[in-house]
Formats: sequence, structure tokens, C-alpha cells
Amino acid sequence: MLVAVDHVQLAAPAGSEELLRAYYVDVLGMTEIPKPPALAVRGGCWFEAGGVQLHLGIEEPFRPARKAHPGLRVRDIGAYAERLEARGARVLWDHDLPGHRRFYSEDPVGNRLEFLEGVCAAP
Repeated sequence: MLVAVDHVQLAAPAGSEELLRAYYVDVLGMTEIPKPPALAVRGGCWFEAGGVQLHLGIEEPFRPARKAHPGLRVRDIGAYAERLEARGARVLWDHDLPGHRRFYSEDPVGNRLEFLEGVCAAP
């Protein structure tokens, strides 16, 4: 029986770890978590926030995920979007999911990320 999503893995090109750290830590506010030594030699990096883990693994040839993406729930989505924009990340709002506010952004290697927050319907 499935009980939870442990992590989502995205691909990244070789040598992009510093770019990824700058984005996932400084822009998104995640914390880097150490990879086990046997996996660390493969490159890439792992991040965590609020019980969510994103693993960035090196893949050559690299092709960013433009359609497939993690959907990340956030609190105070307007303030979070402002945080990303203030740090140079592009925010593209999408209003097509009823009951939610959401936007898309891309990490520095072109992977698509979705950020969403549920909203209450007006009485």
C-alpha cells in the first residue's frame, strides 16, 4: 500500500550543482540534504522543505522536464511568488485549476516547477 511520495527526481546537466544550490536554497528557501556517499560520487544534489524532497540527478545527455513537473503546495502563494521574482525567477500565473491559485516557474537548468495553494470559494 502506498503511503506517501518520498521524493521527486529531476534531471540536471553535469556541473550544474552550484546553479542548482543557488536556486533551490536561495530562491526557493529549501535546505540541501547530504547524499549518501555511494550516491554523492554521481553528482547532483538533494533538497528538502516542509517534508518535500527534490532530488536533482545528473543525466547526460540532459533534457529539461518541460511538461512533467512536481506540483509543490505553498502557503501565502502571493508572497512566495514575490520572493521568487525578487530573486530573479520567472513566475507565470495560471488560472485554469478551479479552487487553486497557482503559478509555474523554471529552475536554472529549465525544469518546470508548479506552485499551488488551495483557495476557499466565496460563500
